[in-house]
Amino acid sequence: MNSSTIEIPAELLPADGRFGCGPSKVREEQVDALVAARGTILGTSHRQQAVKDVVGRVRSGLATLFDLPAGWEILLGNGGSTMFWDAATFGLIDTRSQHLTFGEFSSKFAEAALSAPHLENPDVISAPPGDHPVARACDSIDTYALTHNETSTGVAMHLERPDGARADSLVIVDATSAAGGLSWTPSEVDVYYFAPQKSFAADGGLWLAACSPLAIERIERLASSDRWRPASLDLGIALTNSRLNQTYNTPALATLVMLENQIEWMLQNGGMPWVTQRVTTSAKTMYSWADARAFATPFVTDPSKRSSVVATIDISDDIDATTINAVLRTNGIVDTDSYRKLGRNQLRIGMFPAVDPSDIEALTACIDFVVERLHS
Repeated sequence: MNSSTIEIPAELLPADGRFGCGPSKVREEQVDALVAARGTILGTSHRQQAVKDVVGRVRSGLATLFDLPAGWEILLGNGGSTMFWDAATFGLIDTRSQHLTFGEFSSKFAEAALSAPHLENPDVISAPPGDHPVARACDSIDTYALTHNETSTGVAMHLERPDGARADSLVIVDATSAAGGLSWTPSEVDVYYFAPQKSFAADGGLWLAACSPLAIERIERLASSDRWRPASLDLGIALTNSRLNQTYNTPALATLVMLENQIEWMLQNGGMPWVTQRVTTSAKTMYSWADARAFATPFVTDPSKRSSVVATIDISDDIDATTINAVLRTNGIVDTDSYRKLGRNQLRIGMFPAVDPSDIEALTACIDFVVERLHS
C-alpha cells in the first residue's frame, strides 16, 4: 500500500499525538498559566518582586519534589545544560574529572573538560550506544560526571557514588531528560543539573541545579580563587543571584511560568512517587509491546538499563522506520523519529510525565495498524 494513503482510524489515535524527546509535550494548563500571567509577569522586569516570587516558588518546589536534605540549594542560570557544562569547567571541576560517556550528550561534557586549558585531561570511560559504563574511583579525580538518562539512546543509569572515591570529590549528574521523571537519591549525588524542556515541559535556554553543601563549598572556593571565568559562566555569581531568586541576566519569563506550573502539577498529584509510577506504566506498555512484535525490538538489551522516559525501539530491516514516522506524522502523531546521529532504523518515543500512559498504549496500536498496511 502507498504510505501516503494510509489513514489511521480516529478511534485508534491518541488523545494527544506529541511524543517528542525534547522539547516535550506541553500541557494545556501550562499554556493557560502563560495567558494568566500576561498582565502581571510577562513583559515585566525580572528584578521585580512578582518575577522573583515565581523563581522562589520554582526553587522551593524543586526542593520539595526532590526531597532535598537541609543545606541543599537550587541554582539557576541562562543557557541550558550546554552552558552548564562550560560553567562547570570553571566553577565545579577543581583539577581533574572523570566522565562516563555512552551517547551523544554524555560525551559533550567530556569534550568541554578536555578542551579547558586550566584543567588536567579528564579520565573518560566509554560504552557503546545502548549500554552505559561504570565509574571507577581514582585518587586524582575530584569530580565524577555522570548522566542519569542518555536522551539519544534511551539508556538510564542508577546513580551512586564510586566506591572508594575521595571524601571531597563531587558527583555531578546531567539530568536533563531524567529530572522530574526518574527517581534519584541525594546522598549519592552532589550536583543534579538539568534544563526544563523534557519532564518539566517548558522551553529550553535555562539550567537548574540541585547542589549539596559540599558542592556549594566547592563553588564558593573556586569563585573566590584567581581562576579566570566569564561572568555569565561564573557559578559563584549564579549562586549569589539564585539566593535572591533571580538570574544574572534576563531569563525567559515564559519558561519560568510553564516550569512553575508543571512542578505544581507534579506535587499536587503526589510528587516523585506519582511521577515515577506514571512513566513506569508508559515504559512497561512500550517495551512489552516491542517484545511481543516480530518487527520491533528494544534497542537497550538490558531491561535494567532501559529508560522509563525515552524508549528506543529498533525496527526490522524489511520495514523503513522513516516511513512509519512519516505516516504517523500525517495522522497527527509527531516526533517519533530516532536520534539522527545514531543512524539506526528506529523509533524514539518520549514518555515524559505530561504524556498520558493511555496515549502510549494508543500509539502502539497505531504503529501496528501502519505496519500491517505497509506489508499489505
